[in-house]
Amino acid sequence: MMPDLGKYAVEVLSSYAASLLLLLALLLMTFARGRRVRREMQEMEQRMQSRGNAHNG
Repeated sequence: MMPDLGKYAVEVLSSYAASLLLLLALLLMTFARGRRVRREMQEMEQRMQSRGNAHNG
């Protein structure tokens, strides 16, 4: 299944590994930022609702 990479096998495989690690890092950063933004939006929404209730009461 593994193609014969010859004398450049180490370089090719290490570049594949580095690429996969960078993609994984980007994916994790994206999910973390999404969670943070979602939490900030919920907090902002709660503040706006509490201000609306304070003005209506």
